[in-house]
Amino acid sequence: MLNKLKRLVALDNPLRLLYHKIRAVIANVKYGFPHKEMTIIWVTGTNWKTTTCNIIAKWLREAGKKVFMFSTVNIIVNDEEHTNTSKMTSPDVFTLQEWLSYAKKQWCEIAVIETASHGIKMNRIWGINYDIVCLTNISQDHLDLHGTMHDYVQTKLKIFKNLMFYSRKKGVKKTWVINMDANYADLFLAETYDTLFTYWKDYKANLQPNKTTTSIDGTEFDLKIPWENIHIKTSLIWDFNVYNIMCAVWVFTSFGFSRELIESSIAKVTGIPWRMDSISSEDWFKVYIDYAHTEDALRNVLETFRGLKWVKRIITVFWATWDRDKSKRPIMAQTISELSDIVILTEDDNYSEDVQDIIKDMLPWIERKEWEDFWIIADRKEAIRTAILSARKWDIVLLAGKWDEHSIIRNHWADDWHDKTIAQEIIKEIWENKLVK
Repeated sequence: MLNKLKRLVALDNPLRLLYHKIRAVIANVKYGFPHKEMTIIWVTGTNWKTTTCNIIAKWLREAGKKVFMFSTVNIIVNDEEHTNTSKMTSPDVFTLQEWLSYAKKQWCEIAVIETASHGIKMNRIWGINYDIVCLTNISQDHLDLHGTMHDYVQTKLKIFKNLMFYSRKKGVKKTWVINMDANYADLFLAETYDTLFTYWKDYKANLQPNKTTTSIDGTEFDLKIPWENIHIKTSLIWDFNVYNIMCAVWVFTSFGFSRELIESSIAKVTGIPWRMDSISSEDWFKVYIDYAHTEDALRNVLETFRGLKWVKRIITVFWATWDRDKSKRPIMAQTISELSDIVILTEDDNYSEDVQDIIKDMLPWIERKEWEDFWIIADRKEAIRTAILSARKWDIVLLAGKWDEHSIIRNHWADDWHDKTIAQEIIKEIWENKLVK
């Protein structure tokens, strides 16, 4: 009955938002406001939130801090790490408060929490006294909820505006960390703050990378902050991770950590789960699994691949998920068509939407005819198999959209699923000559 009622009431209906605020009040009281005794760090943006959260949390752990982290893909409580099976960036308010309560009992002193616009709009983070807020970037997403980019941006801006209304904790400044390369960054910079840290690959920010070198083994670059230079050497690769690392450096700096501790901590972080995760093949092609599900994220990933000198072709397996924000489908399809050599359109979570309707939305924007380096294969496993069988030496296969999800939703029914496991099984079959390439 409740689910039927929810479907009849718009997501942004004032009564629905009030309902969620009441639930937030009850959850805070039930769990005793556990966040009061922690330094709370929000990380928001359209893309890169999960990676940035993991970098910050893992650096802090290497620095000897007791850390709780909640992200789209994983949850960390000190040395424990759990998979986030909820398929939600910002969880139900009772779920988040329960995790915060558990983290408090484990003596966690810092919480790093990925913060989506849904969580802000639906009051899932209401009442939590936070201290540091980071903006990674902004591009079109979630217009099914917000309707316009204006509302989407204003929703994210809300947690920056409200930062100064929460009480200060002893020895902790209210701090903003802003990527000045983000769309609409000027709106965020216009607000009030105790401390502002900015980063960008240009002179306008107070943190920029210099002498950047990237190889298959990692990335090195220098960072100049007003009082000293920091040399970053990390096993993390890809151009966009330079942005994520700069964000994390400013968070670290806000805690007053030394240059030596920053350098040694980042050197020990070996990888971020399920972001640009790769599988190598004996045939010398690579399969990458990534969450890229917006035009901006897809463009960043595909242009990064384009910049690799050894890459011959890019084969992209993709699908627009169900009826969330249909307006971004055309620009995603155009981006994939523009930057991929071979496109394979397949299934993702479709929930209540008919698969054929999603195909119809995507087709006009893929600028090639079917069978001309473009295939529609509705079964995702067969689509992955086709992509891998099509790959040759020095090709890249990108499986976009589902990252480390362990289920796929078909007409509201969850079936077991895992892109990486399926790809590994197919490659193994090839190696064992069970499939012919």
